[in-house]
Amino acid sequence: MLLLSGGLDSATVLALAARDGWAVHALSFRYGQRHEHELARARALASRAGVARHVTLDIDLRQFGGSALTADLPVPKDRDADAMAQGIPITYVPARNTIFLSFALAWAETLGAHDLFIGVNALDYSGYPDCRPEYIRAYEAMANLATRAGVEGTRFTVHTPLLTLSKAEIITLGHGLAVDYGMTSSCYDPDAAGAPCQHCDACVLRARGFAQAGLADPLLVR
Repeated sequence: MLLLSGGLDSATVLALAARDGWAVHALSFRYGQRHEHELARARALASRAGVARHVTLDIDLRQFGGSALTADLPVPKDRDADAMAQGIPITYVPARNTIFLSFALAWAETLGAHDLFIGVNALDYSGYPDCRPEYIRAYEAMANLATRAGVEGTRFTVHTPLLTLSKAEIITLGHGLAVDYGMTSSCYDPDAAGAPCQHCDACVLRARGFAQAGLADPLLVR
């Protein structure tokens, strides 16, 4: 079971899972995000990878708000590394990874699957608390306490192959796996056609990663 946002990181995890022979069921979410264009990228990536099944679930987190991605709040732009390292940004969606992993866990249990894949990263992660190693360990422990499969002795594992990699290392890894990053979307505030703003934190981190990897971002090459 693989969480597929349509972004750079999840595309890399998908390529890793395919390389390693996993029969991937991919799960995406239409949760009221302002960057919903990423879902078209997720569909294209899933199709290209030939996943066993790709499901997009609708859960409207705009009902709660609390994030620049799900409410009428400005997305921070042109922040430097020091600014991004301070605190938790307004683009944090409350409990998002917990919500997403819970749906993935439920689907996995119905399939008899015991492995969840998520592209969280503890280095270039913009301060999100649900991207930390201790969070993943805690969620995995909870999954094995809260499910019939776990109680009956089948252990769930949350796989985080990108957890300790820099964005440049992730891009280099994906490049070696022939990931077409031109098919991905990272921007928090794209225009109506899906073009990246190139100024939000996600765009800045992506650009820095490609520069440090010594590669051109195919999304920006015309």
